Amino acid sequence: MDYKKFIDELLKNLVDQDASDLHLGAGRKPAMRVNGQLLFLVNSNVLTNEDMIGILNFILGESRTQKFLDDKEADFSYSQNSAVHLRGNAFFQRGLICVAIRLLPKTKTIEELNLPQILKTFTQKKQGFFLVVGPVGQGKSTTLSTMINLINKESSEHIVTIEDPIEFIYQQDKSIVDQREIGADTKDYPYALKAVFREDINVILIGEMRNYETMAAAVTAAETGHLVFSTLHTNNAAQTIDRIIDSFPANQQDQIRLQLSSSLLGIFSQRLVPRITGGRVPAYELLINNTAIANLIREKRTHEINTVIETSSGEGMVDMNRSLIELVQKGEISMESAYQYSINPKALERMF
Repeated sequence: MDYKKFIDELLKNLVDQDASDLHLGAGRKPAMRVNGQLLFLVNSNVLTNEDMIGILNFILGESRTQKFLDDKEADFSYSQNSAVHLRGNAFFQRGLICVAIRLLPKTKTIEELNLPQILKTFTQKKQGFFLVVGPVGQGKSTTLSTMINLINKESSEHIVTIEDPIEFIYQQDKSIVDQREIGADTKDYPYALKAVFREDINVILIGEMRNYETMAAAVTAAETGHLVFSTLHTNNAAQTIDRIIDSFPANQQDQIRLQLSSSLLGIFSQRLVPRITGGRVPAYELLINNTAIANLIREKRTHEINTVIETSSGEGMVDMNRSLIELVQKGEISMESAYQYSINPKALERMF
């Protein structure tokens, strides 16, 4: 098989179908995810393990493919002619090689992504900590890339991204944008974050906060004059704060509560909901740190945060259920989708 031709055709199909993901695996035909649904490419042949090794040799090179065969796992990024950017993970299942690949769209504007204009205010801050959260595949990386690129286009800053792997490629505009990939450019997240204090950095993007060492370094950087952006796989703002605090040893949790209460700027939680007319549209929750929120964090009363969000729309906060209701009223999404994507369907029912 001509693996270059095979991959080129698959990627063209991926772009033409406006698909988000490509799944390749020995023992089955390739599949794409379009508007959240998996579709098998019925005209393709069933792939073999030999095919998968050939595909990986083309994408990763022989040495990295051999490392994958030894380690059984590999994260990677791949670009095709600087026009198509991908991130992927190769893994084994029942002795067979599989690859999951995410198509990374070009960086768009907040307007193009149907995101709230208030997000722009967080890109204008000089220091603090801002998180975009939600389950896998809900557009967190796309939202963050949009915010980072807005800074790049409108401000003269030194921006550093620390990613595993690098996802969006930024074209330098008014800012300097340095992108560091774990494994290739730096040892790990904590190691890279320690270095930011010696690199004259203004803005930091952390691809994902995976442990308390990374969280501690991120919060410290936010406290010491840096604007820090990152993601977590959590469902809403209150759960995000609890997840961060619970990640720390018990004897450090009071300290991180204090730090988080003062350094946090906001938490944006989003879901991509199927649109009635096709495609997906974001529904979201936005927490903005104010005196009330900071007090709840310090006083271990995070269970009250949802109530503050619901009653603080005048300050720019957005409740997820309210966001879903507005999409229903605009005819963007169905009632069924609203209930499906609501974190609190009973509360949603009372609001209709």
